[in-house]
Amino acid sequence: MNERKVARNAKRIVVKIGSGVLTNGGTLRPRVMGSIAGQVAGLLDAGREVVLVSSGAIALGARSLGWSHPGRSIPEKQAAAAVGQIGLAELWRRRLDRHGRMVGQVLVTRTGLEDRERFLNARHTLTTLLGLGAVPVVNENDTVATEEIRFGDNDNLSATVVNLVGASLLVILTDVDGLYEHPPVPGETTPALVTVVEKIDARVKRAAGGSESAFGRGGMITKLEAARSASQSGAATVLCNGRQSGVLSRVAAGEEVGTLFLAGSRLAGRKHWLAYTARPRGRIELDAGAVSAVRKRGRSLLAAGIKQVEGRFGIGDPVSCVDPDGLVFARGLTAYGADEIERIKGRKTGEIDAVLGYSNGDEVIHRDDLVLLD
Repeated sequence: MNERKVARNAKRIVVKIGSGVLTNGGTLRPRVMGSIAGQVAGLLDAGREVVLVSSGAIALGARSLGWSHPGRSIPEKQAAAAVGQIGLAELWRRRLDRHGRMVGQVLVTRTGLEDRERFLNARHTLTTLLGLGAVPVVNENDTVATEEIRFGDNDNLSATVVNLVGASLLVILTDVDGLYEHPPVPGETTPALVTVVEKIDARVKRAAGGSESAFGRGGMITKLEAARSASQSGAATVLCNGRQSGVLSRVAAGEEVGTLFLAGSRLAGRKHWLAYTARPRGRIELDAGAVSAVRKRGRSLLAAGIKQVEGRFGIGDPVSCVDPDGLVFARGLTAYGADEIERIKGRKTGEIDAVLGYSNGDEVIHRDDLVLLD
């Protein structure tokens, strides 16, 4: 079986381009950017659709401001993003305009996408742009998203975009050839490349190293997280060196380039959003019986199986479900607020109305609003 045919057959592709590919210490690589734009145009000419998730705004802005660093404080990073995002979008517009292609800029934040209605609005915008033959260029709105600057990365954003547009392939263009069998050590022979990953297990995670770029925010671990998330959307991921000539075209043609992460079983779009985009507002600790019912038998979560409640959350908020060992094994949308669950935890379903004076149903979290993480 040729695993690479999934890339050859992919009609809708998300391409994530890291700062290490587009820039060198904050200095733009115009030839690389022009080459990628040409390859994207070629894919569009072949009847395929492409969404770009482009890093580089902070690096480009820092360079414009005369800095040798990406900003030493959150406000400085926000300022660099504000300056650089304008230039980044314009550069992509110019490069793709040479090939007769339009560009649409889409800036998002994780907080915005946590809201299901806004998530769907973003989906509609992106799919409309694709239908018009435009190339959406997506980036985090770093000028306002302080937490994204500290902890976020465009690797995981690209996987969210895969779910947003229903893509079947994610291509992560980075500054390494792919996932090595173990992290490379300077001065030693480069390890062998892992060509295909069927499942991201403990062995694969051990092979991942950290980020070497001051301007980049994601290391190999975040790329594995993105590949796992994309897999749950039913998409394959190819991790490869974006500085190689024609690499995107070669990946899309099904050539054995970089590391291919195979697609897994596809989660429904809403459950994927719940697992990978919505941020939990609290935690509910379950007893062993409730964990077994939810995990093994696909049951809803009832009040009787709840031991502890943490956090401040209301009706309909996402929460983490935790087993007795402290492992988060599921997420769900709760039918009751934290204060109400605190009052009904451990009680039988028939007691809810008497304790609260009302009932939102027998289930604290209905199985249709639950997604397992393991």
